[in-house]
Amino acid sequence: MFPMLKDKNILLGVTGSIAAFKAASVASKLTQLGAHVHVILTANAQKFIGTATFEGITHSKCYTDTFENADDLSQSHVTLGTQADLALIAPCSANLMAKLAHGIADDKLSTTLLAVRCPVIVAPAMNTHMYENAATQENVEILRRRGITVIEPGAGPLACGTTGRGRMPDPEDLVELCVRHLAMPKILENKRVLVTAGPTREPIDAVRFISNPSTGKMGYACARAALMAGAEVTLISGPTSLPPVQGAHLVRVTTAAEMTRAVLECAPQTDIVLMTAAVADFTPTHPSARKTHKERADHDIELSPTADILATLGAQKHQGQFLCGFCMETEDLLARATKKLHDKHLDMIVANDLSRPDAGFATDTNRVLILTHDATVSLGDDEDAPSKLDIAIHIIQTIAARM
Repeated sequence: MFPMLKDKNILLGVTGSIAAFKAASVASKLTQLGAHVHVILTANAQKFIGTATFEGITHSKCYTDTFENADDLSQSHVTLGTQADLALIAPCSANLMAKLAHGIADDKLSTTLLAVRCPVIVAPAMNTHMYENAATQENVEILRRRGITVIEPGAGPLACGTTGRGRMPDPEDLVELCVRHLAMPKILENKRVLVTAGPTREPIDAVRFISNPSTGKMGYACARAALMAGAEVTLISGPTSLPPVQGAHLVRVTTAAEMTRAVLECAPQTDIVLMTAAVADFTPTHPSARKTHKERADHDIELSPTADILATLGAQKHQGQFLCGFCMETEDLLARATKKLHDKHLDMIVANDLSRPDAGFATDTNRVLILTHDATVSLGDDEDAPSKLDIAIHIIQTIAARM
């Protein structure tokens, strides 16, 4: 996968909290994604973690003192702030939130933050009672009104011994939020995107079902890419083991009928529909409410076709809506995909090649053909197959260009 944050400047502020150790993981992951990470530690943060840790991870100087670079104006607090593409304060103490809310600049971090002209993300971490204090909550509202993203802290047992809200989010979630802000231009801003993903399960009896090997990885990647492009995303997902896509509205379904109802309810209000889900073509006609025991001699299962969601959407597509289908084939890939593109009135179809071991179900990579009515693009002709997220980004870019 290409370095998603290549050459992006991220200002990482770390304040006094036991969660400061998590910031080292955040800095490491952002650096691995290609970002230039500039870390500022408050005096209290240094009680929990040292500068050497961050300098070893980011290969950049870690700042602590407003005047430590008095002889080097190129790295003043103003320069660090104005050059940043994103500022992330994690963990953020109640003290620093109060300073941000009221314009107090009495140390390196708070002074630098007054100079930033980029998006700011704040990840509070503190005692539950401190977070729920009326003064802290008022400061949170002030920051949000100013356009600063304040992440709601997680709930659970805290280091201080209390239980409640106050946990800093996991590093992976914070990095994902940074990626959403910086990885792509906001080419789908103010657009509503519907993505379907995963398999469906069609019940045979109380304990058995018909399904397929879909893991939902391609659909979840498309949801991530749409979020990176600035869209409002609804993800309708069949049963998968994947974690929810942060920032997407998740609707969980199980059967093809449930998928159909959810999609048809959401689609009329949507600008772009990406139907990546592997919806079952058939469902048992008479599923049993009880377990069918092996002693039964008759094991025939009568099947009925499920609704063709994609064809239904194509027939009732509204003005300006973009409809993208997905298909998987083991043979005649181009011919079958082309027929579906026309027969189902699609704007685009992505055809998955199941003949390669590094493509299709359950893989992190894929090889596809992207068909529109005037062009066919192949992704994955090289020796190394691209990641599903790389392909999803290409899909989103293609749709945005054509809209």
